[in-house]
Amino acid sequence: MKRTLSPALLVFALLLAAPAWAGDVEDCTNAEALLETAPERAIAACRRLAEQGNAPAQYNLGVIYGDGLGVPQDYAEAVKWLRMAAEQGLAEGQVNLGVRYAKGEGVPQDYAEAMKWYRRAAEQNISLAQYNLGYMYDNGQGVPRDHAEAAKWYRLAAEQGYAWAQYNLGIMYGGGRGVQQDGVEAVRWFRAAAERGHATAQLQLGLIHAMGLELKDFVGLGVPKDYVEAHKWFSLAASGLPPGEDYDLAVESRDSIASLMTTAEIAEAERLAREWAAKHPQ
Repeated sequence: MKRTLSPALLVFALLLAAPAWAGDVEDCTNAEALLETAPERAIAACRRLAEQGNAPAQYNLGVIYGDGLGVPQDYAEAVKWLRMAAEQGLAEGQVNLGVRYAKGEGVPQDYAEAMKWYRRAAEQNISLAQYNLGYMYDNGQGVPRDHAEAAKWYRLAAEQGYAWAQYNLGIMYGGGRGVQQDGVEAVRWFRAAAERGHATAQLQLGLIHAMGLELKDFVGLGVPKDYVEAHKWFSLAASGLPPGEDYDLAVESRDSIASLMTTAEIAEAERLAREWAAKHPQ
């Protein structure tokens, strides 16, 4: 299954520092909403605060330029402001700057520099940074490949509920990579990610339930076949996956096991999928 480097954070931090006009503080704090209705006002407020050295405003301005929110996308300008926030110790700025280095956006691609900023944010318990640090160790980007170190950082992010980390940790337990192979743990982390709406984990969980004992060699655990559960997870995965191989596999797997199910079982699986989706709106 595919694993990806997570994108930059898009969360706007609360402003905490520096005497400033209250209107600027309010406007920059609420920039995400204001960018849809009054982008010039939001950007001007953030810029005034950023120029006074306010780290959260610098971060917000970096996100605005990096994602082209109300302004033409400008990675170099984004990096300029993110660096200012990161150097003041703002964890969100550090992880976002790390992403720019990892992708080579606004700066030459430099995995070692990305690792440096991820580590600083990860040590402040930022789950995205912990996940990205684990990903770099897992793939040998900027450091020698080290699956045990990858598992360590994935676990820290997974325990905070970061779905990609939960999924990747499940893969590592399933294959015994960086950790002792443990089917119970593999299924536990796949399920945790699936319950958070991670479509690839939902596909994985569907395969586990569809194959049952046949999957024992992969996860080290015999899981009884349960076509109703498998159909449910395949349906949910298909609704969340973009067009591509994983989507095709989810649809084909769902339709294949449907041929082995009774009409009542299919209806039950569809009901469970609807109920799950209603409780977990996207």
